[in-house]
Amino acid sequence: MGQKISEKLKEGVSVREIEEFARKHTIEAFSVLAIVIATISSMFDFFTGPVWSVLFTAIGMVLAVIFAESLERGVKKCYQFIHKQEKFTQMVLGVVKIVLALFIPFVIFLGIGVLAGTAYHYYIRRCQIAGSCCSSVKAEKTQGSSSEEHD
Repeated sequence: MGQKISEKLKEGVSVREIEEFARKHTIEAFSVLAIVIATISSMFDFFTGPVWSVLFTAIGMVLAVIFAESLERGVKKCYQFIHKQEKFTQMVLGVVKIVLALFIPFVIFLGIGVLAGTAYHYYIRRCQIAGSCCSSVKAEKTQGSSSEEHD
């Protein structure tokens, strides 16, 4: 895989390849673009400063950890709704997301915080349910440190 990437870097990417990627991954492309625009908008204090963005990211994460089940269902329904739409509607929603990123970037960061909080809650809960996940990591660390002491 590393060879393919280095070859691709040497060759360059054609406009056609970028268009095909954007068609295939419309939602993701608009999301990444919105995050980049929101970051730039926050960094340079175009409409709101970085303090609001960090604050709303933290608020989103805390709310997602506290209200994990309901927010996780809401996020899932939102993405299912977006994926069921036609490409044109997805593009319109993407443009709306970009406009929000430019003028009200902290809304984008609130969404990022909610996604981070739901992911945090999901993986912590999964590890607690499995039980062996956390204990196997501890066992590996213990074995690794004891073998290093004897060498």
